[in-house]
Amino acid sequence: MEKIPVGIKRLAEDNDLCLPEYASAGSSGMDIRAFVQEPVVLNPGEIKLIPTGLAVSLPPGYEAQIRPRSGLALTHGIGMVNSPGTIDSDYRGEIGIILINWGAEPFIVRKGDRIAQMIVGRVFQAEFFEIDQLDQTSRGHEGFGHTGIR
Repeated sequence: MEKIPVGIKRLAEDNDLCLPEYASAGSSGMDIRAFVQEPVVLNPGEIKLIPTGLAVSLPPGYEAQIRPRSGLALTHGIGMVNSPGTIDSDYRGEIGIILINWGAEPFIVRKGDRIAQMIVGRVFQAEFFEIDQLDQTSRGHEGFGHTGIR
């Protein structure tokens, strides 16, 4: 598997602040942990920005996507409002995770909890050029739900 060097900075001098890490050799996403001083209660339907205490320096041509953790979604109904979140190669601020509680019970986020995953990938910028007519495809302009359920 190809590896790319990515600079990372802890924004606080705290030995409990964990860097992102892969859970297994085949993982594509690194676990990102909450860096909250006090537990944060996320009530049903509530949205909160959870700090991570981390900032990254991605090389040009790369991005990081922040995605929800499937276990939190299935077990507690916890997701991300802007999924996936995007960290651009020129962003140097703190990584924040916008969590939402779609579950029926309050959820407590504690310092060090694995709340999201980060995937680093290549990015291509498009260079648009205006045309008079689009090429034809078998699908054409058919959109939302046109193929049905079965």
